[in-house]
Amino acid sequence: MLDFSIEPEFQAKLDWAAAFVRAEVEPLDLLFPHGGDPYDTRNEKARAIVKPLQKQVRAQGLWACHLGPELGGPGYGQVKLAYLNEILGRSYWAPTVFGTAAPDTGNAEILAMFGTEEQKARYLQPLLDGDIVSTFSMTEPQGGADPKEFVCRAWREADEWVIDGEKWFSSNARYAEFLIVMAVTDPDAPPHRRMSMFVVPAETPGIEIKRNVGTMDERESLDEGIHAYLRYHQVRVPLDAMLGGPGDGFKVAQARLGGGRVHHAMRSVGKCARAFDMMCERALSRRTQGTPLAEKQAVQQFIADSWIELQQFRLLVLNTAWIIDTQPHGAARTQIAMCKVAMAKVLHDVIQRALHLHGSLGTTGELPLAHWWMAVPNLALADGPTEVHRTTIAKQVLKNHRPAEGLFPSEHIPPRLEAARKRYAHIINDSALSGRVNA
Repeated sequence: MLDFSIEPEFQAKLDWAAAFVRAEVEPLDLLFPHGGDPYDTRNEKARAIVKPLQKQVRAQGLWACHLGPELGGPGYGQVKLAYLNEILGRSYWAPTVFGTAAPDTGNAEILAMFGTEEQKARYLQPLLDGDIVSTFSMTEPQGGADPKEFVCRAWREADEWVIDGEKWFSSNARYAEFLIVMAVTDPDAPPHRRMSMFVVPAETPGIEIKRNVGTMDERESLDEGIHAYLRYHQVRVPLDAMLGGPGDGFKVAQARLGGGRVHHAMRSVGKCARAFDMMCERALSRRTQGTPLAEKQAVQQFIADSWIELQQFRLLVLNTAWIIDTQPHGAARTQIAMCKVAMAKVLHDVIQRALHLHGSLGTTGELPLAHWWMAVPNLALADGPTEVHRTTIAKQVLKNHRPAEGLFPSEHIPPRLEAARKRYAHIINDSALSGRVNA
């Protein structure tokens, strides 16, 4: 039985989080608005504000809620996490304040599962404490997110691994203490056994940031980009830098990406809800042609369509979270992909309508809508392009169907009608009963 209910004690925590994010965290988005600001641990002014806020979150038992108690988290299930992330989605800084910022969340899980005790002491605990940030270095300039196209290599020399090649869009590398790097270790193996994963200290000789690439809402002229184009020049790391075994890179990556995708979707619900609230406020506040926008039929359609899409998406995310909580590992694969596909479309549609209703003001930097809208294409590509996940969904759904046994479809009416006549012939052929039968 589906159950998305929340006990009163946790609802009280959610109520606290909602008020806290609005009053204390959303102002950080205004004071420190650039994409890299939450990850720049050297910004003393920002950290002077953030550290006391993080302390309040810890006091409420809401720090790093994606983690189990063994890693310092409360061990909440995904349904509870969905409700909390819906609140955190209102603010760009909120994941940092609550200890759930990507890619550090996934990297922490990788280190917890595959890291050595020394690596956990050096990197995992400071990462969980929010004192450092990290990078997940997987995609490549010639192959994007397709691991079958990766050419960055790693090979063994004596008691070291040597990494050589380029990586693209490695988020936060300019601020990171370490990078988790996927590299090809066996080019002749099957596609999903070619790669291995390594933890690489950021100060290792040979790591070059060719440039920090700015996205649509980041100005390269001001060096605001946070997605690094990296070159690994025969970077040497010890043998125990490999996370998992040789050829386990794809498996290690999947251990972190599934959770990250659904958490992005959870936070997107909150961002959509905030844009929707702005849309409704504008419709009730602005007048044109003698009446409020809210009385215009086209505006009413905007609001109705947005509310329907938002509620459908929210229920999809909650259903996915419930499956993760209650079903065996991997059972939610299709639902996670569905969340990933739906997320970009709902975000685009709701934010675009809200922006449109605000007219010229919506396109300016005086409202957050333009900034949010420019970030939508990035979300449609992050953690794999939307088209890849559509393919995953289709393949999984088709496993539950079969081809027609004969020349015509199974719903072909002539043979089904004939079968129906045979099944009920004793009634149809009874002359004592009246009623028209399909000829």
